[in-house]
Amino acid sequence: MGGMISAGTTHLAITPDVLKVSMQVNPVKYNSIPSGFSTLLREHGHSYLWRGWSGKLLGYGVQGGCRFGLYEYFKTLYNNVLPNNNRTSIYFLSSASAQIFADMVVCPFEAIKVRVQTQPMFAKGLLDGFPKVNRNEGLAGFHMGLFPLWCRNLPFSMVMFSTFEQLVECGCFFSLQQQSQECVAGCEKHWVCWSLHQKSSCSNHDSWTCVITLQWFFYDAIKVLSGFPTSGGVQKLVDATKVSV
Repeated sequence: MGGMISAGTTHLAITPDVLKVSMQVNPVKYNSIPSGFSTLLREHGHSYLWRGWSGKLLGYGVQGGCRFGLYEYFKTLYNNVLPNNNRTSIYFLSSASAQIFADMVVCPFEAIKVRVQTQPMFAKGLLDGFPKVNRNEGLAGFHMGLFPLWCRNLPFSMVMFSTFEQLVECGCFFSLQQQSQECVAGCEKHWVCWSLHQKSSCSNHDSWTCVITLQWFFYDAIKVLSGFPTSGGVQKLVDATKVSV
């Protein structure tokens, strides 16, 4: 639940990424951030900047729930099944396994969102977009971009989680760990893994800095408020499992 709320709300906050998508699809027309915004506002109005908001909120909310929730699950699982492996390998395997399922879930939402943002006459949102894709392209139309999504997100997720875990293990955080650890780690790991993610524009760089940092902050804030420990480390999760048994 924490992953769903943190990912869904933060992605919703940057729904104006319609400019980023437009710059990727039509780089000649939208060749810079200032001129791109001016063109969008002049041709479509302010409301156009929020096209695709439902796909962002629901799609990336479900993806965040799978990414964070399954990562915690796989991290404990692999630590018990592969006790002799080093922790970095466990972090890589856990994050990759979680991201595979997370992208399978978000891919249909992303397919609708991109069409809504780049084709003004396609649909207004998810409610009319899903039936239209299903009618015209069948179920395959919802997962046509799954492989590229894996190629983009798997390295990103593996570096993102492992960098965060390494920062925690190195003792980079002190007395304010519960409140500030995820903000600091989010910023640090963003600079490490952004180059493995999308490189389309400066707007993408700035938006992902905010998204990654805020996701970890909200995710751990929800965990702490719910009585769970903050994120980071393997042994802590394994000990908690043993106690519960």
